Amino acid sequence: MASRDPQRPNILFILSDDQGPWAMGCAGNEEIQTPRLDSLAASGTRLDNFFCTSPVCSPARASLFTGQIPSRHGVHDYLDGVHVGPGAVDYLAGQRLFTDELAEAGYRLGLTGKWHLGANDRPRPGFVHWYAHESGGSPYYGASMYRGGRPETVHGYLTDVLAEDAGTFLRAEVGRPEPFYLSLHFTAPHKPWRGQHPPEVESVYRDCAFASCPQEPWHPWLPLVAGVPIGGEADTRAALVGYFAAVTAMDSAIGRLLDRLDELGLIDSTLVMFSSDNGFNAGHHGIWGKGNGTYPQNMYDTSVKVPAIVAQPGRIVAGQVRHELLSAYDVGATLLELAGLDARRFEQGPGRSFAGLLTGPNNEGDVADRPIVVYDEYGPVRMIRTAEWKYVHRYPDGPHELYDLVRDPDERVNRVDEPDIRDIVRGMRADLDGWFTEHADPSLDGRRLPVVGAGQVGPVGLDPYGAFQPPGWDMPTGP
Repeated sequence: MASRDPQRPNILFILSDDQGPWAMGCAGNEEIQTPRLDSLAASGTRLDNFFCTSPVCSPARASLFTGQIPSRHGVHDYLDGVHVGPGAVDYLAGQRLFTDELAEAGYRLGLTGKWHLGANDRPRPGFVHWYAHESGGSPYYGASMYRGGRPETVHGYLTDVLAEDAGTFLRAEVGRPEPFYLSLHFTAPHKPWRGQHPPEVESVYRDCAFASCPQEPWHPWLPLVAGVPIGGEADTRAALVGYFAAVTAMDSAIGRLLDRLDELGLIDSTLVMFSSDNGFNAGHHGIWGKGNGTYPQNMYDTSVKVPAIVAQPGRIVAGQVRHELLSAYDVGATLLELAGLDARRFEQGPGRSFAGLLTGPNNEGDVADRPIVVYDEYGPVRMIRTAEWKYVHRYPDGPHELYDLVRDPDERVNRVDEPDIRDIVRGMRADLDGWFTEHADPSLDGRRLPVVGAGQVGPVGLDPYGAFQPPGWDMPTGP
């Protein structure tokens, strides 16, 4: 009856789309309503410093599943072009995913929602259930999905449809002896926003002040399309209502699925992890969007940090908030260790399991020597971050940035050119270069590629300079 063994748990991995680290009540936002995620955090561990590996969807997702950085798995920007059919490229073909380990260990795998890693209509090896979004985004009504390779048009509200499909998978699996793994990948709260969400949910935010999303003067690097920030919409207030409503509707859908787990008697033997592919700015720093909400791409914490919660009653410490610097490249090793499997294959690259941080003080010794630094990349833009400093390097010749995160946590004052801290810049630059030299594949190295945040349309190995789309926007002269 699925797994009833808490030490060999079923795994429910829930991924949102473009959710900023600020967009949960349990993260301190008093305006947004996320009661079920808040409850999940109270019953488990919330990770307060969890980072994507690249602040845009496809590279971030590829890193979650491979445990590698974009300069090794080769996905450097959001994937555009041909998504399904015989001409679609599987960008992770031949690469080892942590789900492959689970399948070989006897897990039954399911995907519901957004894949966006190429050939989205084709089930990955080991998956017995595959209900995938055609591309990387769409309206919330009338979305195109593929079920086991066959196209379907969704006529209901997509968030609810995905949650219901996930519930159907759980009901089918409960009678089987094997443990299951289910990836539930929502498209929420990715745009479009205005008029896209249930009116009763949008009405919750009709009078919201949105103080958590201050609309700052436009960032000087903000790309515009028809006079509108490329990651936003023309009606800013309607966009905020829609974004918040998308999160709240997703929260309700997650709650229904967790209730289903409980009804099936699987709550104690199912490990639940919730996170997002990348962060998001909804006016923060004068930006609408994530890493490609500016040109050149940015590495603000609002873009690179993501929400993260892990829960399993009786096994994951309840009500805990961890502040260690953790990354999406650590996820595969962590889930494998928590499943009782050998995680070493996924610790041969940059990733390290942080399972010991989740299961209690007696198990923290194995993570005491883990790195206290995280790294990010988006094409030729790279970041190294400690608890105290963040350095951003843009190849070939800048502009570079250095932020004192203790005195300037909102990253307002770029100190990179200050003479008295040249040693800090020099040291972080050397560490950044050494780390990427260790973990990048020279043939896929993003620092030499024309990645501008406008999409990737082909594998790097076939035509490195033709694999990426050029800019298709204007730059602002003022708001």
